[in-house]
Amino acid sequence: MKDFWSYDKDGILKQLNSSESGLSNKEAEDRIATYGKNIFEEKKSTSNFMIFLSQFKSPIIMILIFAAILSMFLKDYSDGVIILVIILLSSFLSYLHESKANDSLKKLLSSVSVKSSVLRDGTFQEIDNANLTVGDIINVKIGDMIPADCLLLEDNSLSTDESSLTGETFPVEKVTTKIPANTNLSERKNSLWMGTHVISGSGKAIVVNLAKDSEFGKITSSLSQKDNDTDFEKGIKDFGNLIIHVTTLLIGLIFIFNIILNKSFLESFMFALALSVGLTPQMLPAIISVNLSEGANRMSEQGVIVKKLNSIENFGSMTIMCSDKTGTITKGKVKLDRALNFNGEKSDGLNKFAAINSYFQEGYSNPIDEAILGSNKYDFSSYKKLLEIPYSFENKNLSVMVKADSDFANKNLMITKGAFESIVSISNFYEKSDGSIGNISEVKAQIFDLFDKYSSEGYRVLGLSYKVLSDDSNIQKEKAEGMIFKGFLLFIDPLKDDVKDVIKQMNILGVSLKMITGDNQEIAKNIGSQIGLNPEKILLGQELDSYSISQLNKKVVDIDIFAEISPNQKEKIIRAYKEAGEIVGYMGDGINDAPAIKQADVGISVDTAADTAKDAASIVLLQNSLKVLLSGIKEGRRTFINTLKYIFVATSANFGNMFSMAGASLFLKFLPLLPKQILLTNLFTDFPSLQIASDSVDEHWLKNPVKWDMKFIKKFMIVFGITSSLFDYVAFFVLMVIFKADEKLFQTGWMLESVISAMIVMLIVRTARPVIKSKPSKNLIISIVLISLCLISIIYSPINSYLGLIALPLKAFISMLCISVIYALVAEILKKKFYKHNSFSRKTTN
Repeated sequence: MKDFWSYDKDGILKQLNSSESGLSNKEAEDRIATYGKNIFEEKKSTSNFMIFLSQFKSPIIMILIFAAILSMFLKDYSDGVIILVIILLSSFLSYLHESKANDSLKKLLSSVSVKSSVLRDGTFQEIDNANLTVGDIINVKIGDMIPADCLLLEDNSLSTDESSLTGETFPVEKVTTKIPANTNLSERKNSLWMGTHVISGSGKAIVVNLAKDSEFGKITSSLSQKDNDTDFEKGIKDFGNLIIHVTTLLIGLIFIFNIILNKSFLESFMFALALSVGLTPQMLPAIISVNLSEGANRMSEQGVIVKKLNSIENFGSMTIMCSDKTGTITKGKVKLDRALNFNGEKSDGLNKFAAINSYFQEGYSNPIDEAILGSNKYDFSSYKKLLEIPYSFENKNLSVMVKADSDFANKNLMITKGAFESIVSISNFYEKSDGSIGNISEVKAQIFDLFDKYSSEGYRVLGLSYKVLSDDSNIQKEKAEGMIFKGFLLFIDPLKDDVKDVIKQMNILGVSLKMITGDNQEIAKNIGSQIGLNPEKILLGQELDSYSISQLNKKVVDIDIFAEISPNQKEKIIRAYKEAGEIVGYMGDGINDAPAIKQADVGISVDTAADTAKDAASIVLLQNSLKVLLSGIKEGRRTFINTLKYIFVATSANFGNMFSMAGASLFLKFLPLLPKQILLTNLFTDFPSLQIASDSVDEHWLKNPVKWDMKFIKKFMIVFGITSSLFDYVAFFVLMVIFKADEKLFQTGWMLESVISAMIVMLIVRTARPVIKSKPSKNLIISIVLISLCLISIIYSPINSYLGLIALPLKAFISMLCISVIYALVAEILKKKFYKHNSFSRKTTN
């Protein structure tokens, strides 16, 4: 039932066909048969075997499996086994993560109480929550967990803790009243929400929405949905599709050319298959796994646990960071910020009066009294409590009467604290700055102006009044009236110590922070302006509901603050940013944040968060500091860029070789390289690529978000691939014209030139800066040297004959090295011009 909070008692009973005596057991059974039990929908879980199979759906993985099978078909068993082992290890790691995805749902279910006091057949009975139904009337009291979404019918100073749903720290007073249908969730004071609990008082309520239709149920529903592909995963798929298209086109052309030239069908077919393996970036899964694992290890050293490895690279792409307010931007703990007199001046005496009231009150524990006593520096051991008038939601104040010590001439005091309007209404006088007393009518307009001012600044404002009791007063009959207004108590949830600096640094890195909160707009504006957000760029939950996703994805671009937002609206905001083309992170710590955390490209929580929020997150912060976010962003970019480096190296080199072979096939009477030589060349060039994962990254590449850009990759592949191919043709000319090469001399010479060129150019294309100004990692240098020496050793050793190679004449050897060096110089010049007009970093307007 929608908008049930807009009904009164008679209206809801009529609407649900219930009565004040509750349902009969027979009627309840009929309704359970109609509406189902009060449980969350149980969906059939995917088998572990199917989860494992789903890891192989990526085009890149399918290409690599095909390449592995081809390698074995070509009798290159070692290469085929290596590819399969890499794929299986990578897929197994992903499987382990996904197989645990339902834990958050189970923990949600376990947080709900088992039985409730339900009115059936005119009497209250203890009934299993699963057997509650629409129209049931329940009793709730201190400590009870609310079993379904309900409308309050009767209240007795009822207060609930809704932090599990809204994330806000202050207790919520509940009253029986009609509320407009468009009221924000956190202000529906006549409604009880499933999963929240009672912290004071008692009441009677009618069940309106069962578990699966409750606000809590909407959260569990979104958590049980399968994760969407993140931006990085989509990029891998797009890259896989690009490789499929290029491979299919070139292999087809090469095969056709060889047949037209009357070469052996079987030989041409084997050659084409070998080329298809050669073009495939076989080490990509290994590069990604090594990159992510090293990134995760570095982040763990800084107190960050990475649950989903792909989220590291999404960190590098992130352009928008959405954050809950309470517990993330603020400390999530109420603090007494100031105690002020009628004129807005600091009052130590008011502090002491507030501490007396909180110290001696024996009602329920609450954040307000904890905040007052947290800064208490007074000793009340010599005081004696005389009486307490408990908090009443009708009067909205609490009074204590004490016999003071010599500080107050051993007088009897009555001290009352509570809602500001309530305190003013019971005060006939006010205390002036010099301690004298005046009539409150003199300053009533002034103190209400101050109240409005403090409220608009985001403070929760309480008032405090007192009076001195005569020794012959009848304490038991004393009432809170004729009081003296002492002043304002200003409470706030303070900002985290480092949040301003972190947000400033994030902006420098091209990541915009957006604050999403269930708090009212005045508090949200105040907090937002303190951390550098524009308080005028605000969107309220009520207004947000009027937008479709397609409309919202245009609107959110210009919004800094989202206020009065319900849990499921948070998820809608994240979706809107994603559809607007942004890479979105979300940070939260409550159950209400879990859907948004799950929806985001990078879901972040903290170690002290609700279990559900931590389970939905892909990143968990162990430190109560936002500074580690900056490390995460940089680490994500470093990891992403090193992955892209491999792609640049592999695609340009492989594309160049393919293009060279296609041309060579037209004029050679033999194959430019034998299938086993192609595979060996590929293995030699791939091995150093593994070390790119630990390579250093230029600082200027860390300044902006990075993204998958297929247009950039295509252009890079073509420009540097064709350049590589041109120098291959120079090598062909030198070998065929100058050295009159036969088949084995040609194949050996070109294999040497191809591998050495790839090694040297790997150092060049790994950076956009001049190669002498960008220091590669030690491991990369060592691997390049070892591979080069290994190839030369093979060429000049007896085993060369098994690979169809020969020992190159010295002049031919020097010629191939010279061609490689000249190619490297040209590539360095070309790189400077290329990056002058192209960039794969995501430019921002922050």
